[in-house]
Amino acid sequence: MSKTKTKQKMNRAAYKEHCWGLAFVAPPFIGFCIFMAFPIVFALIASMTKWNGMNSMLDNFVGFQNYAKLLTDAKFWKVLGNTIVYMLGIPIGMALAMLIAVGMNRKMRGIKIIRTLYYVPVVSSLVAVAILWMWVFNYDYGLLNSIIKAVSGIHGPNWLGDQFWVKVSMIIFMVWKGLGGSIVLYLSGLQSIPRDYYEAAKIDGASGWRLFRHITLPLVSPVTFYLLITGLIGGFQVFVEVLVMVPNGGLNYSAATVVFYMYDKSFGNNQMGYGSAMAFILAILIFIVTAINFKGQDKWVKTIE
Repeated sequence: MSKTKTKQKMNRAAYKEHCWGLAFVAPPFIGFCIFMAFPIVFALIASMTKWNGMNSMLDNFVGFQNYAKLLTDAKFWKVLGNTIVYMLGIPIGMALAMLIAVGMNRKMRGIKIIRTLYYVPVVSSLVAVAILWMWVFNYDYGLLNSIIKAVSGIHGPNWLGDQFWVKVSMIIFMVWKGLGGSIVLYLSGLQSIPRDYYEAAKIDGASGWRLFRHITLPLVSPVTFYLLITGLIGGFQVFVEVLVMVPNGGLNYSAATVVFYMYDKSFGNNQMGYGSAMAFILAILIFIVTAINFKGQDKWVKTIE
């Protein structure tokens, strides 16, 4: 009898523990269903319709017509090309961040203040700093053109009004905005490298360049890989910068990105179904690029053993 009671108590305790476990798991699961799973399924259904936000999706079902139209849309391929061009800023930003981090990874007076100043753009409002840089790049009164004219006597280019220079402007801004975060991550990676590696290499006569190439670069490769992945994913989703600095997408849509075009089609032209199809194509591209990087990471990403 006592054994039966003990077993019942254990069953009750296990059941109670199981209920508490479900209670802790339920909120994130419900959140995932509401904020992730449902929007994905909804967007997938919408991408196969001519939904404009007001009409019935089911009565305007067109199958894969939006996807077929998208593949022949010259404007889509143009904005995709612009998006890829902006990604040239990713390796530039990573290289600058690495060099600055190496320089800051030393004991020097005022280093904490310098680190804080570099990180300020990261915690600043994207819209606020985009407006600030829009005035920096202003053709008539901008700070950049004023400096160019003062130094050379020649008026600078139309940074946001020219098809070439608008891309350069956006790359400069995006590199500046993300530099502080990359520096902090690289500093963390540099400080985790054991000093014994450098001391042993110096005893063997290794130069500063060899130390950097054979010790520093390989051992911060996990940070480089992380920055590459997040940079590529973020690069495909560039939107606010263009919307604030070049609201019309630039001359001949030269500054527009895929997300900007998606926004323009969905909310500017009320083509929600077409915009949803574009979103799914973009998601597939991001997934493919990310999968390729994860597949190849074993060939160049090293860890400290």
